[in-house]
Amino acid sequence: MRIAIVTDAWTPQINGVVNTLKATSRQLHRHGHSVQMITPENLRTFACPTYPEIRLAYKPYSHVARELEDFDPDCIHIATEGPLGMAARRYCLRNGLDFTTAYHTRFPEYLQARFGLPLAVSYRWLKWFHGPSKAIMVPTPGVQDALKAEGFRNVVHWGRGVDVDYFKPGWRDEKVALRRPLYLYVGRLAVEKNIEAFLQLSLPGAKWVIGDGPMREELEAKYPEVRFLGAKPHEALPAYYNCADVFVFPSRTDTFGLVLAEAMACGVPVAAYPVEGPRDVVAHGKSGFLEDDLALACSEALTLPREQVREHAVTFSWEASTMQFLQHLHPVRRIGPRAIIQSSLA
Repeated sequence: MRIAIVTDAWTPQINGVVNTLKATSRQLHRHGHSVQMITPENLRTFACPTYPEIRLAYKPYSHVARELEDFDPDCIHIATEGPLGMAARRYCLRNGLDFTTAYHTRFPEYLQARFGLPLAVSYRWLKWFHGPSKAIMVPTPGVQDALKAEGFRNVVHWGRGVDVDYFKPGWRDEKVALRRPLYLYVGRLAVEKNIEAFLQLSLPGAKWVIGDGPMREELEAKYPEVRFLGAKPHEALPAYYNCADVFVFPSRTDTFGLVLAEAMACGVPVAAYPVEGPRDVVAHGKSGFLEDDLALACSEALTLPREQVREHAVTFSWEASTMQFLQHLHPVRRIGPRAIIQSSLA
């Protein structure tokens, strides 16, 4: 098939959405599908408010319309709710084309944490955006249930994967940290990630933080004992995971947390809260511990064998994830000279 994927999140951004779309695109190509990624690359952009490293396309409608016309896709998937996603939605509705969407990020909770915007306002807008979608793809059953409870319809599960041939146990330099155990966090340094719940913990050993974001300067000044390593390219992460004794995930708002699966694939046990995201990814007592007391979760995680943690992680596959994605796609049902083949999507 010819599959168009429209996304506001793309390189040089480093996040789970970008990694998911890249992995999915690679798998789709492997299965013989043609994929057109419509991204902010080579477009005039502006900085996302409070996230200057995230560039958003400026007035992208004509570009999106031209890309979709030229590619003439069998299926259109809108991955994000930004300017490109809005433009693609507008184009599809104007031309009577069916499309699917994805819900990667809990923006209502993020906007409430950052600006105090009531959840009801954000969810109302998201229901408007996703309302015409033939399938809203979400990363976990927990998020699926949460959106259904908010009144969303056509919500389907599109799981995530991890490259277990790349993220795997490797050489561990026990002397890389002057103090052990070594607790690692990987992710954005922003208020919605709840990172201070980790940094404030009184834990034996050392804490490392990989990532960047609007809070970095403030956190470095506030927690001088923590080693802040900055953002690292995705391909560099296995070496850092393998250095760690516990991977700490303090977020209460992530929909999946791809870094959880990556850390576990390297054999690193997880300490997190028992909330949506970790509940669907971490096997409590087997690949990590989910506790309301994060310090207790960190202590318990140290008892888990790394081989056992890895065993759980290999159940996540990009192959299976992409098959789910294909299953949920919907033909555009265009009326015109080029008929859409209503064939199996698998």
